Amino acid sequence: MKRILSRAKLGLSETLFAAAAALSKRPEVNPMQAEKTKGRIYEFEMLSIDGKPVKLSKYKGHALLIVNTASLCGFTPQYTDLEALHQKYKDKGLRIAAFPANEFGAQEPGSDADIKSFCLTKFALSFDLYSKISVKGPGIHPLYKFLTTEAGFNGDIPWNFSKYLVNKEGLVVARFGPDANPAGKEIESKVEATLA
Repeated sequence: MKRILSRAKLGLSETLFAAAAALSKRPEVNPMQAEKTKGRIYEFEMLSIDGKPVKLSKYKGHALLIVNTASLCGFTPQYTDLEALHQKYKDKGLRIAAFPANEFGAQEPGSDADIKSFCLTKFALSFDLYSKISVKGPGIHPLYKFLTTEAGFNGDIPWNFSKYLVNKEGLVVARFGPDANPAGKEIESKVEATLA
């Protein structure tokens, strides 16, 4: 059952919704930009939700959906759709990496242990969860600095559950706004094209 959330319920302004909608319609990366950024995503090392170092090079040869998440957001039910997307395409090579962040409405206040417990208990997630990071502002993590300034779909993250799709060669090929349903046609069709 699809859940429709109103702007008022989410507490988001018209500007944020306009920004999110615009992000989902951005053009693909131009060829010159692609050559400069291909494979750069694999240079980053992150911490898993359990505090263990993980090199993003583990995703080489896979399509990867990167999502900044939060436990207390109006978009949090997207965890269900992200898990469904993961289950549908994992055997074809899709991986999902969730990066909790607390920049938007302080909607991810808990510790990594709290976040892991919430995600496993409430949503039974099986895709990769990472340690909480900053995705915007002065303390922005280098991964998100790259995604928002160099990957070809530039611009600040507007809210929780913004999404980047990376192809098998490590090139960011699409960016989707927070309101883009992970199990909807827009994302699924792009995932299928990336896996083909």
